[in-house]
Amino acid sequence: MIKGVNKIVVLGGGVSTERQVSVLTSVSVCKALRNLGYKAIFVDLYLGLENYVGELQQLFDDENGLCDDVKVEKTLPNMEEIKSYRTLKSNSRIGKNVIEICKLADCVFIGLHGIDGEDGKIQACLDLYGIPYTGTSILGSALATDKFMAKQIMLANNILVAPIVAHAPCVVKFVHGGSSIGTFICNTEEELSKIINKKDKFDDDFFVEEKISGTEITVPVLDGKALLPIEIIPPKSGKFDYIAKYQSGEQGAIEICPARLSKNKMEEVQRIAERIHKALKLSVYSRADFIMDNNGLFWCLEVNTLPGMTPNSLIPKSARAVGIDYPHLCEQIIELSLKERLKDMKS
Repeated sequence: MIKGVNKIVVLGGGVSTERQVSVLTSVSVCKALRNLGYKAIFVDLYLGLENYVGELQQLFDDENGLCDDVKVEKTLPNMEEIKSYRTLKSNSRIGKNVIEICKLADCVFIGLHGIDGEDGKIQACLDLYGIPYTGTSILGSALATDKFMAKQIMLANNILVAPIVAHAPCVVKFVHGGSSIGTFICNTEEELSKIINKKDKFDDDFFVEEKISGTEITVPVLDGKALLPIEIIPPKSGKFDYIAKYQSGEQGAIEICPARLSKNKMEEVQRIAERIHKALKLSVYSRADFIMDNNGLFWCLEVNTLPGMTPNSLIPKSARAVGIDYPHLCEQIIELSLKERLKDMKS
């Protein structure tokens, strides 16, 4: 166990379109840390602890860590329904007693995905209160989550990214989308027109880039060093969408670790992922997604600052291949993060 660390809040949920995956990540991490002996509890950023009336300190002794069995549904979360669960009507996206319980923790493990979690907002809030947390700090989170800004930074660092176009075949990306939500592949001009005509429904900026065909490769980075690349084979439907990422069988994608690359190509994409991690000012862990085209060139699709962390997610799968089991990966992320927060305080 990490010296001086016992009480851990795993913060997840929230009001992002990636809420369900966030809850799954958070509960998985919480249970893994509890199995290592930590007093870890799961707290929903948005719902908070409205119905609890005792001493907050006592929550760390809850025998289940406030975890419930969860699964990823085949549909996106109904945010209006989620909001109806909270009796405290407020514009705040932070629920009752969330900050208070985080203040009592030795560390907050951020299991959030999407808005409020990956964009630097919760990091800024925790920094102001002096609460240590996992993952990348404010600046790196904000830069990487803005897909268009991240694209410009990668271009400036001579990393291949898909050119901006105004025609099909193409990929339409909304700036703050994640888990393939807000990303649309358009093979015809008609499909492109339909997406553009619906843009007002997404409440986000978007851009259109050239569709790059080839083999999808993802590379996790831990403590600045790339782990083994993973090859992703889309399901028979050909759509590597939200459902394909979190379903098994014919609906799900096939993930091969290590990727079927030559030694030279494997090392090449690992070095690129490390360069991206550094250029975007990321720390602790990240994951970069690529397409390797028919000429063997690696094009970066996007970077994740808080990638999925269920036992079957891509980073745990790559870590497991080099001998790091899931609970100890979670523990290592905390240990590395605490060192980063110390450096942040000194800078």
